[in-house]
Amino acid sequence: MKENLNIERFFEIWKQLQPLKDEDQRRLDQKFMLDFNYNSNRLEGNTLTYGQTRLLLIFDQTEGSASMRDYQEMKAHNVGLRLMKVEAEDRERPLTEYFIRTLNQIIQVEDYRKLSQDGKFCFEIHVGVYKTRPNSVITTTGEEFHYASPEETPALMKELVEWYNMQEKQGELNPVELASLFHYRYIRIHPFEDGNGRVARLMVNFILHRHGYPMIVVPIDDKTRYLQLLHQCDMEVGLTPSEGAKAKAEDLQPFTDYLSELVEHAFDLAIRAGRGESIEETSDFAKRIRLIEKQMKEKQLKPKRNTEEIWNVLEYFYFPLEKALNEKTKEASVLFTGRTQYNLISKYPDIRRNECIQLNYVDRSGQDSQMKEFVKAAQSMWYNVDLINPKEIQSDKLLEINIKLNIQFKEEYYEVSLLDKKYPYGYYPSEKDRETLVRLFSDDLFKKIESLI
Repeated sequence: MKENLNIERFFEIWKQLQPLKDEDQRRLDQKFMLDFNYNSNRLEGNTLTYGQTRLLLIFDQTEGSASMRDYQEMKAHNVGLRLMKVEAEDRERPLTEYFIRTLNQIIQVEDYRKLSQDGKFCFEIHVGVYKTRPNSVITTTGEEFHYASPEETPALMKELVEWYNMQEKQGELNPVELASLFHYRYIRIHPFEDGNGRVARLMVNFILHRHGYPMIVVPIDDKTRYLQLLHQCDMEVGLTPSEGAKAKAEDLQPFTDYLSELVEHAFDLAIRAGRGESIEETSDFAKRIRLIEKQMKEKQLKPKRNTEEIWNVLEYFYFPLEKALNEKTKEASVLFTGRTQYNLISKYPDIRRNECIQLNYVDRSGQDSQMKEFVKAAQSMWYNVDLINPKEIQSDKLLEINIKLNIQFKEEYYEVSLLDKKYPYGYYPSEKDRETLVRLFSDDLFKKIESLI
C-alpha cells in the first residue's frame, strides 16, 4: 500500500473539524451536488450548462433548448447520487450487484432507443440489466477496443463485488487505491449497454464516502487526460477483457495518482468549508458570468422558425412523446383487427394530398433531400392513428377510429393541439404538460372506443 502523506495529513485535519456547522455542511454539499452532477453527465455528452443544472436541481426549473432526456437524466443522476450516499453510510452492509444495477437503472430513467456508433441503426437500451450485445469503443488512435463479452459479464461482475467486499475487510489498500482499482476493473467489464462511466464515478465516491473521505469530481476540462490515463493503464495491464477485470494496483499507478490529485483538491475545499472560508473557485465565477451573458442574449434575441428549431421540436419533444402515445394505442389495438399509425409533416397548416410526407425517427444528419425540404418548409406536424374494425362488433361497413395530435409551426412559436398552448422556439413542454397530453389523448381515445359499444 503506497502512502500519500498529503492525503493522510488532510484526513487528520478533516476529522478534527467534524462535525461541521450546518451552514458550512450545506454549502459544501450543494457545491458538490452541482459540480458532480454537471461534470459527470457532461463527460457522457449531456448538453446542460452549469447554469441550467443549477436551475434544475435547486429550483426545479428548466430553460434553453436542451433535450428533455438531458433534463431527465440530470435529475435522475442526482437521485442516484443521494441513493449512493445513503448506501455508503451503512458501513455494515456489503456491496451487492443489485445495488450497482439499481444505480444504472435510476440514472438512465427508462428503456430507450440509441443510435449505433456507425449511425446505421437504432437499438433498444435496457436499463439496470447487464448487456446482451458486445460493446466497444474507438480509441484516439482509431482502433476498436473491446470490453468483456455479454457471456463473461455476469461472472466477472460477481467476482468484482466479491473482491471488493474482501478488500474492505482486509484493508490492504487505502481508499484511493481501492476506488481507483474498482473503477478500472469495472470499466474494463463495461457491464451495461450505457451509463457505465457515470456508474463508475458514482462507485468511486461510494468508496471514498464510505471511508470518510470527501467525494471527488472529474471535471469536464480533464476529459482528455482522464481517458488517456485509463488507456495508458490498458497498455500496462493488457487488452484482454479478463486481464482488465483482474488488474493489479501496481499497474494503475498513473490513474491512481490522478485520483489522488482530485482527492487532495476535494480535501482542500472541504477543509475550507469546515473553517467557514469561501469555497468558490475561479471556474464557479466564470460559469456564473457565462450564465448571465447567455440570459442577457436570450432576452434580446428570440429564435425564429428555421430547420434547426423544427428539428429540435421533433427530436426533443415529439419523438419521445410519440413513444408514449404508441404505447397507449398499442394497448387499445387489441380490441381491433388493424392499427395504422402515421407521422406526417406538411408544408401547409393542414394535410393536403401529395403535400405531406411520412416522417420516421432517424438522425437528422441522415435525411434525404425530400425530407430536408419538408422539414425546412414545415408548417404542421400530425400524429395520426387509425384503429380499424372492432373485433366484437358485427357490421357490414368499415368501422374506424381516427385520433390526431397536431403541432403548428408559426414564425416565433409552435402550438400544440389538445394542450392549446404556444411555446417559443428553444423551449419545450414541461414533463407535466407532456403527461397531460398523453392523458388527454388517452381519454379521447377511450371515449371514441366507448361510443362504438
